Amino acid sequence: MRDTYTHGHAESVLRSHASRTVENSAAYLVPYLRPGMDLLDVGCGPGTITQGFADLVAPGRVLGVDAAPAVVAAAAAQSPAGSPVSFAVGDGYALEMPDGSFDVVHAHQVLQHLSDPVAALREWRRVCRPGGLIAARDADYAAFAWHPHDPLLDRWLELYRAAARANRGEPDAGRVLLAWAHDAGFDDVAASASVWCYADPGARAFWGGMWADRVLQSALAEQLLAGGVQQSELEAIAQAFRRWAAHPDGWFAVPHGEIVCRVP
Repeated sequence: MRDTYTHGHAESVLRSHASRTVENSAAYLVPYLRPGMDLLDVGCGPGTITQGFADLVAPGRVLGVDAAPAVVAAAAAQSPAGSPVSFAVGDGYALEMPDGSFDVVHAHQVLQHLSDPVAALREWRRVCRPGGLIAARDADYAAFAWHPHDPLLDRWLELYRAAARANRGEPDAGRVLLAWAHDAGFDDVAASASVWCYADPGARAFWGGMWADRVLQSALAEQLLAGGVQQSELEAIAQAFRRWAAHPDGWFAVPHGEIVCRVP
């Protein structure tokens, strides 16, 4: 099953991915981790979260898989010398590993991009040992909030959500994770939520600058232009992000849903 990754792998996208750590993106899972656990990170991207798991589960094995070969190669190249973490190209719907290979399967910002997230959860369950954990965290775009208000940022959100749905994804996945887990057959599920917040000058410069670049040069930009959106409108949205980033009162919240599913 081949899905379209709405964001693509432009520099601006990878810049965002590389900022993610266990502390800012997987804190909900940390209390469940123990030394000696074997952990699989699905959709690992540049591996910054994957690497962070290594110290928490050592001497357990940590493997990051991603569908993009170039991203996997970069993650492996950037892995510190002697790191116990390994990386491989992998399909989240059809993992090339035996049943019951891992104690934990983790995915960050993955299910929202899949046309069949329930099938993916069932596959992750297959490779997880009895008593093991499936953990996922996804943003909820419809719940994004920011100040000051700018209708161009409203338009950005409208365009992104439409593009994601055209690719058969679910941009508001955060609120649906629990339902997907139940549909996949999990009965023991802990659901929670957490937020990224960008409200100081450095954080605003990062978030606003990243999105200003992304709406102009990324797979998302290409898709929007192909769908009839004008370049001038994307340039106006980019400028709106830069204005927001420069505003001393700028504040942006990105809510996430989280699930930890126990494998019976």
